[in-house]
Amino acid sequence: MIATRNHTPNADFVFVGFSEKKEVQAALFVVFLAIYLIMLLGNLVTLVLIGWDAQLHTPMYFFLSSLSFLDICYSSTITPRMLSDLLAERKLISYSECFTQLYFYAVFSTAECYLLAAMAYDRYVAICSPLLYATSMSSRVCVLLVGGSYLAGILNASLHVAVAQRLSFCGPNLVDHFYCEGPPLQAVSCSDTTLSKMLMLVVVGFNLFITSLTILVSYAYILATILQLPSAARKRKAFSTCTSHLAVVTLSYGSFAFVYLGSRSRHPQKLDKVASVFYTLLTPTLNPLIYSLRNKEVKAALGRAVLRTRPART
Repeated sequence: MIATRNHTPNADFVFVGFSEKKEVQAALFVVFLAIYLIMLLGNLVTLVLIGWDAQLHTPMYFFLSSLSFLDICYSSTITPRMLSDLLAERKLISYSECFTQLYFYAVFSTAECYLLAAMAYDRYVAICSPLLYATSMSSRVCVLLVGGSYLAGILNASLHVAVAQRLSFCGPNLVDHFYCEGPPLQAVSCSDTTLSKMLMLVVVGFNLFITSLTILVSYAYILATILQLPSAARKRKAFSTCTSHLAVVTLSYGSFAFVYLGSRSRHPQKLDKVASVFYTLLTPTLNPLIYSLRNKEVKAALGRAVLRTRPART
């Protein structure tokens, strides 16, 4: 009777979280809340600044504002629930809430991978074919690239959730994680998860392969073009516009590959949780800092915004 009841959508899941010690949970709550607020502030400032300053109305900054919006949605799918669970006695989540979280997490994480690939393509066109940049990266093309990223996220999320909902959960549904994700759910399932694991490996591997290949090919051409530039100043400028994006890509893809493509027997679940915190909270926080601190145009726009908001002296 218990197995039948828990197989239905009325089943609940209980997160193990990070630690059972209340002092550790309280400390993590303060740290994660501070990081989350910094993430919100940094990405909201980026969104407002790009929308407000006409000099930043270019394809590059359109993609950057789209990345900031995605980061807010992506992190907010996980972090508020995680913060509330750190203060809760029992970290309980219903079946429907769990799969809703899994769906939106998969949408935004997949869309971000494809958006990073679109940003690499944008840099390729800007540096390797500057005369064709205005036509190749028109407003319509930019919107299609961003829309395609979301479409890829929706298709991937729909497939993940459809497969995960076919799993049986016979209880106790104790999920050794802090949010609903494919591998931890497979670990507590009482049904055969071979097909689910293979499908996840294929789909995640395909998404990472296609997007990473696009990024690598784009930057191979970019590097070859930069090395042929006669001016050292132009080389430095070209490198500076690319290193920020490469840093973001390295942070995102490194933690993704560690969790999804690495063998789970090679590293403990605690390391998976650390990697998950990295790409759901730390990376969205670092993205606006990396772009703004290394980008002279963003810093100049921020300076203009500060000057305009100051009261005029009499």
